[in-house]
Amino acid sequence: MKITIFSSNQPRHLHLVKKLSLICEEVFFISEVKTIFTGIIQDKISKSDVMEAYFSNVSKSEKNIFGEINFLPPNVKVLSIKSGDLSLLNKIQLNQALHSDLYVVFGASYIKGWLIDFLLMKKAINIHMGLSPYYRGAACNFWALYDNNPNYVGATIHLLSKGLDSGDMLCHCVPKPKKTNNIFDFTMRSVLVAHEGLADLIRDKSIQNIKPIKQDKTYEIRYSRHQDFNDEIATEFLQRNMKINFGALSYPELLNPIIK
Repeated sequence: MKITIFSSNQPRHLHLVKKLSLICEEVFFISEVKTIFTGIIQDKISKSDVMEAYFSNVSKSEKNIFGEINFLPPNVKVLSIKSGDLSLLNKIQLNQALHSDLYVVFGASYIKGWLIDFLLMKKAINIHMGLSPYYRGAACNFWALYDNNPNYVGATIHLLSKGLDSGDMLCHCVPKPKKTNNIFDFTMRSVLVAHEGLADLIRDKSIQNIKPIKQDKTYEIRYSRHQDFNDEIATEFLQRNMKINFGALSYPELLNPIIK
């Protein structure tokens, strides 16, 4: 089996590539590169003291769960591009990656043009970090916590669509409560559950037998955008020093739930 992955270059993205490389012969990894020092180096997220403080917590949890960035296995072929350039690539540039058995998108930029049409034809799978249709858009698990809805922290594995996070759903992935987890560990573990869940579905081929279910947008709680997350919101969130009552979590209605 050959798998093509469209993702990024943070430890959590590299983890997915390594995880899937264990269950296939060859991986084609199109990596959209951005700074690994979020909040310290000016990039998609602005540079500020509060962003540095917030993302230092994110980075610590990410490294605790996924380790540092490092080199990838020998069966992974990498094409590195600047974040946001994905939809500008042509078929010649991506040729080697266009003959795979499975296509996975995780944390890539918004895909347009011929590439989205190709991926829809191939029934590409997207990992959305958030429980759709309840939370859609950017930083969904942050906003679930911000809204005091820790029971809505998780991931959705769904078919890729032209609309953001709106594709037909295959399953939901949620982390089991652990009293040792802080809020950043808890949200980062939802990424791990999604990776492990997807790998299991591919390995035993059960993903081929799941009937996709359309999203009911009447259940939407919040649709968030990148610009919604700013210094003021991050400061408020950090000052709350939120603690989760894990014993009181009651999950919403989930589709084919994977809970780890």
